[in-house]
Amino acid sequence: MKRANPMRQRLAALGLLGVPLLTYPLLSLPQGEIAGIPAPYLYLFGMWILLIVLAAVVAERRGK
Repeated sequence: MKRANPMRQRLAALGLLGVPLLTYPLLSLPQGEIAGIPAPYLYLFGMWILLIVLAAVVAERRGK
């Protein structure tokens, strides 16, 4: 059996990490507002951006 590419494994692990971070139990933890923006929105978009940045880092390191 052919072994999966390490980059694909890292991206799959990143996706699996993102699932629990973006589901209801963790989305309901932040309360209140920060600078007039509801904290759950900041958490949601912050985690989303973090996952995108991590995926970009993994994809860019493929040649190294």
